[in-house]
Amino acid sequence: MIRLLLTGFFVLLSCSIAIAQNTPMQAVLQDHSDLIVKSSRKTIAPAIAGITESGLPQAQDVLQSWQGKSMWQRKSDGLFFRAEKLDSKTYQLHDFDSGDTVGTFPKSELKQIKPNSGIRALIGASLVKFQLNDPDPERRRAALISIQRNPSAAVLEPLRASISSEADAGLKAMKFRAEQLLTISYGTNQAARIRAIEHMAGDLGVDARATLSRLLETRTDVFANAPPDTANVARVLRVGETITTAAAYQLLVDRALAPPLISSNDIRLSLTQHVADDKVGGVSVETLAQPEQRQRAYSALVDEGLAAPAPTQAEMGASLSQFVFAELYGEPSKQVTQAAEKAMQSTELNVGVNQAVDLALDGVSLASIYFLAAIGLAITFGVMGVINMAHGEFIMMGAYTGYVVQQVIPNHTVSIIVAIPLAFAITFAAGVAMERLVIRWLYNRPLETLLATFGVSIALQQLAKNIFGTQARPLTAPAWLDGAWVLNDVVSISYIRIAIFVLAIGFLALFLFIMRRTRLGLETRAVTQNPSMAASMGINPNRVNMLTFGLGSGIAGVAGVAIGLFAKVTSELGSDYIVQSFMTVVVGGVGNIWGTLFGAAMIGFMQKGIEWLNPSNTLAAQTFMIVFIIIFIQFRPRGIIALKGRAAGD
Repeated sequence: MIRLLLTGFFVLLSCSIAIAQNTPMQAVLQDHSDLIVKSSRKTIAPAIAGITESGLPQAQDVLQSWQGKSMWQRKSDGLFFRAEKLDSKTYQLHDFDSGDTVGTFPKSELKQIKPNSGIRALIGASLVKFQLNDPDPERRRAALISIQRNPSAAVLEPLRASISSEADAGLKAMKFRAEQLLTISYGTNQAARIRAIEHMAGDLGVDARATLSRLLETRTDVFANAPPDTANVARVLRVGETITTAAAYQLLVDRALAPPLISSNDIRLSLTQHVADDKVGGVSVETLAQPEQRQRAYSALVDEGLAAPAPTQAEMGASLSQFVFAELYGEPSKQVTQAAEKAMQSTELNVGVNQAVDLALDGVSLASIYFLAAIGLAITFGVMGVINMAHGEFIMMGAYTGYVVQQVIPNHTVSIIVAIPLAFAITFAAGVAMERLVIRWLYNRPLETLLATFGVSIALQQLAKNIFGTQARPLTAPAWLDGAWVLNDVVSISYIRIAIFVLAIGFLALFLFIMRRTRLGLETRAVTQNPSMAASMGINPNRVNMLTFGLGSGIAGVAGVAIGLFAKVTSELGSDYIVQSFMTVVVGGVGNIWGTLFGAAMIGFMQKGIEWLNPSNTLAAQTFMIVFIIIFIQFRPRGIIALKGRAAGD
């Protein structure tokens, strides 16, 4: 009975093996079994091609399993399966054709197929054919991204064939662009390559510019008479003009067309090898430290035939005159390089225009920051005539307020919404207190005001150090402000900068509303233009000064929250912006909000422009900017828009 059961078991096992061997994909794998097991990059191509070109729906699953090292071979019968690890010693096998679970086997009965990186790259190229037509659009997108990162000639035809059937408009455009770039680099039809180059002319993508640049790469070569007609010559070089004499001669030496130059190291080595009785070439070793003695000893070795003579200038010139030097394109087709040069000119022009736009956006961004930092100073200094050296510390107080709020409210969006009015309230109160305790006693005494507020500035910085320490504190922007608004590969601006620009415009509108539509604004303008007349009309100048100073300080606190989102929040934060704030107000015209806006724009654009001309030295940019402002003030001492009244000194 037992013999009968065993016989039946082996019959069933042999039948299952036979069925597995006869299934379509397993048959393909068995045809290339030796190559798959060997896993040699040099011989694996037929196996990959056999699976790819089988036309079977299981081909993609097999290639992905193979690439992911999850394809195993059962030692007992040599069949291949996709394996799933259950524990360190047990694997569950799945049939490639049916997808059914074959069973659970110990690791000792299986052999893992481990493709190296070269084989995985070949498999990846073959998988593109399937991934580009995958029903899942995300997989198609991932395949396109993979092609963009690792372009190759092998993926050109599968990519080209997948374009017509692509239903997603965005992916279709991506496929077409990738196909154009691959055609430029790997296409075999010259006319198609030229059409693709013309289509990509002016494209701002880094990949497009890199593709065109590769076509225009050159190498320097040397010829006995002239470059052959078949060579794609970029230009013929003139020795001493477009190529240095040393570089040209070294090229001849590298090609064994001229004797090599003798370096000081060569001389030292030759002298060392021929020292005898503390002499070399009749010269004492003790005197070889002198250059003329070394040369004399080496010349003696040359005369004795023990060292190679150095070529003279005349000999070098004679050798160079016998050859022609030229730069050759790596691309053999002249028509292709001509089209690439024309396309590159269009691209460089487009890049230049967009760089100007990007520089302008940077200028607007910096101007927004300076305007936000200076708008409060425009009130206290421009309107009230108070030189407040502690204005920067109100900015610092606002930034620290935002930091403290974030410690209490972990939600960054809510914390910023709470921090802005709270920073305004705190710095408004601080400004009112400072005006009542210090400033009110020093009106019309600018030197004493400067010294007093400078002392307050130092005291506030030290207080911040005592409370928060000297280490920078983080003020984290909400997640929706992460990243940047990217227009193309050249132009982009961070969302934080955009938010600061919007905030600056908002405060400009708020300031104009207060000054033109509220009683405080009316009284402030009256006190600014003629404080004596305003007092005789029943306006309390002391109250107006207090509220105006508090308003300017409160706006500085809000500016601190905004600046803290991208700058380090330290006790010295305000000192980084106080100079620019004063320059903004003075250049724009003291006491005029529009002048402050124009001053911020001029300084922001000027600084970015100077930094663009000299990007390695931002300190030089600030120095040149200050020099320019000093010169500007000589011609317009009242700024861009002069204000009549107390602030203008009338």
